[in-house]
Amino acid sequence: MQFHEVRFPTALSFGSIGGPERRTDVVTLASGFEERNTPWAHSWRRYDAGIGLRSMDDIDTLIAFFEARRGQMYGFRWKDWADFKSCKPSAQVSATDQVIGTGDGVATEFALRKAYASGDAVYARPVAKPVVGTVLVALDGAAQVEGADFSVDVVTGVVSFVAAPSTGVLVTAGFEFDVPVRFDTDRIQTSAATFQAGEVPDVPVVELRV
Repeated sequence: MQFHEVRFPTALSFGSIGGPERRTDVVTLASGFEERNTPWAHSWRRYDAGIGLRSMDDIDTLIAFFEARRGQMYGFRWKDWADFKSCKPSAQVSATDQVIGTGDGVATEFALRKAYASGDAVYARPVAKPVVGTVLVALDGAAQVEGADFSVDVVTGVVSFVAAPSTGVLVTAGFEFDVPVRFDTDRIQTSAATFQAGEVPDVPVVELRV
């Protein structure tokens, strides 16, 4: 994977638009009923980085970031301001936010994930890019100490325990996370509207599978 572990400047991503996208194949039968299927197990996100830009300095920062990524060549981290925590945006991250597994006395590695629930339906989203220093972990509600009890790979989102959690022990975690993305264009067009303000009408960004 050609990926740079660097985050798109948050001052520029704030105010951007975007969100999850699904793909559903819908077939209408002769009876009028529908059959619906999806080839995607997980949603895919798109954003527009151009919306949040306000000044010529912002444009300068964007161009520098774009050139360093070689356009679409290298992926990077993106903060989705509407969805970047294991909890609600207004809440504080806690070690019991998300269930990431159950101990069996053997497994020492557990992948971070975030559950989205509505009614009886639940979608579990893999989280591969946690933010350094934000991951909290608990076993049956008892807080664990990073470095002593566990470590976390911020490149893959895998939590590794020094000792395997006992059988039946609930493994939970809380964290902030980024979305792995890349630019969806090899060209940026700018306009110097005034000496102090500029405009970048469209800077598409798309999520990567990692």
